[in-house]
Amino acid sequence: MAKLESSLKNMVLSLSVITFIASGLLASSYTLTKEPIAKAQKDKQSNAIKEVLPNKQAIVGEKVEIRLQGKEIPFVIYPSFLNEEFVGAAIQTYSNDGYSGKIEIMVGIDKEGTISNYTILTSNETPGLGSKASQWFKTSKNDQDIRGKNPGKVNFTVKKDGGDIDAITASTISSRAFLASIRDAFEAFKKYQEQNKSK
Repeated sequence: MAKLESSLKNMVLSLSVITFIASGLLASSYTLTKEPIAKAQKDKQSNAIKEVLPNKQAIVGEKVEIRLQGKEIPFVIYPSFLNEEFVGAAIQTYSNDGYSGKIEIMVGIDKEGTISNYTILTSNETPGLGSKASQWFKTSKNDQDIRGKNPGKVNFTVKKDGGDIDAITASTISSRAFLASIRDAFEAFKKYQEQNKSK
């Protein structure tokens, strides 16, 4: 094969061909991975809902979006029913104030407003510190465990700020963000209940 003469025209042509091939490879990779990624995310969300629901036998109804004043993204509520009676919900909540940005959580609340469980959906918190939230607030030690507590009756802020919940050791910012997301979920839950009282 004859060697191309080194000229601006040939260099532009070579770069154009390389760019075209690379674009084609990227597009085909995206097409191949788009569906499996979407399925994995949907499965993760479904599993999170099942994990946090107050009653594991309950049937999940249609999701409902609830907007809270001052929040740009709505909170997603997955109501659950047993024998057509409302028994609680899974709420997809978030906080943008984590040490490393946004934290997304799925939290379960029973019809009385008591936290049944939670799971972290996404978090970029510092490994070993803020990332401890996935287990810290489930630990039956001192005042860490939020399960079985009602944010309407217990002050869901860290003790350092006058609240009732122990912050993660050396990670107060992450703890504040986590608890703020739970308080927001509770407010969205109350708003959902008010909207559905007459139904």
